[in-house]
Amino acid sequence: MSPASLHPPREADFSSRLRSAAVAARVGMWLGVCFAVAFLTGLVSHYAQLDRPPVPFPTDPSWGYRVNQALHVLAGTAAVPLLLVKLWTVYPLLFARMPRPGRALVRVVLERGSIAVLVGAALFQISTGLANVTQWYPWSFSFRGSHYAIAWVAIGALLVHIGIKLPLIREVLGRDVDASDADRPAAVAPGMVSRRGLLRTTWLAAAVAAVASAGGTLPVLDRFAVLAARRSGGPGGVPVNRTAESAGVEEAATATDWTCEIRYGDRSVRLGRADLERMSQHTVDLPIACVEGWSASATWTGVRVRDLVALVGAPAAAEVAVSSLQRSGGSRSSVLPPNFTADERTLLALTLNGSTLSLDHGYPARVIAPNRPGVLQTKWVDRLEVTG
Repeated sequence: MSPASLHPPREADFSSRLRSAAVAARVGMWLGVCFAVAFLTGLVSHYAQLDRPPVPFPTDPSWGYRVNQALHVLAGTAAVPLLLVKLWTVYPLLFARMPRPGRALVRVVLERGSIAVLVGAALFQISTGLANVTQWYPWSFSFRGSHYAIAWVAIGALLVHIGIKLPLIREVLGRDVDASDADRPAAVAPGMVSRRGLLRTTWLAAAVAAVASAGGTLPVLDRFAVLAARRSGGPGGVPVNRTAESAGVEEAATATDWTCEIRYGDRSVRLGRADLERMSQHTVDLPIACVEGWSASATWTGVRVRDLVALVGAPAAAEVAVSSLQRSGGSRSSVLPPNFTADERTLLALTLNGSTLSLDHGYPARVIAPNRPGVLQTKWVDRLEVTG
């Protein structure tokens, strides 16, 4: 191998006409749409999981969080092929000669800096997001906090990048995709496909990625959902994230002396499962939707939470801290804001789809409420404490 063949890549070494601003702008436009949808739905999801949000998260529509998380995961999944093609098209620019000191140099430094931050943040968001969908956490930091923080970094870098490149973006989007006015001088070799062919293949890849991960949210697409970590099925026809065994609650949840304590100040009552079954039962049709993007519709029967807190003299619109037999993990407790407690659809559920709750679905009792993240639909409940 000659020494000349060992030199670092140069911009001139990338001669394909496919690596063009015309292609990059069109892919980047849809990548930006995916990022915006993922960012906005991510903000909603983060807000929904706050214990005491400044403005109460609504209980209606009951399917709102379900749609939000479906859009979040589908947008993030569709972004993967878009990001790969976008990086492939702009890769040669990283090897372009730096201009002399001056305004042009500042512009190039800002442009490349924003790209570096954007690419790093995007890869972090996509990789950790996909790992979260499969519930694989090979890290020690908080996924939720880190994902939320880096989302702001990514969207900030994206806005800087768009601001710098906007004149070029407007120029190439206003012309035919095959126009060569904005091409690099070296981009003269025909590609294996046309620019339109590359774009169509990219759109198809993004659509396939979305459909192949949509089965967990859209049952009609379940048979195509080869990438979905959670598909339809499971005890009672509803998937399970965390089993009773993994939560370490099997013995406590099946104990004959299990009771649920309802507490308000110095007032307290304890109810066993038989006591709960003797109370007025109510049935609701509610979806359960998880942050990972899967969801399922189900019929739940149990005792209204507002009827339970009334037993200790608490108002219907009370804040209630829910505790689980599970002693570790992020889903061991939750807080029901006053509007959720007061809602007649919020239950301490005893049955799912007409059958007794399975152990993995929270037997002997679990919380189910409308328009609420699945991680907050606490299972294996052992205490409801009115805190406000």
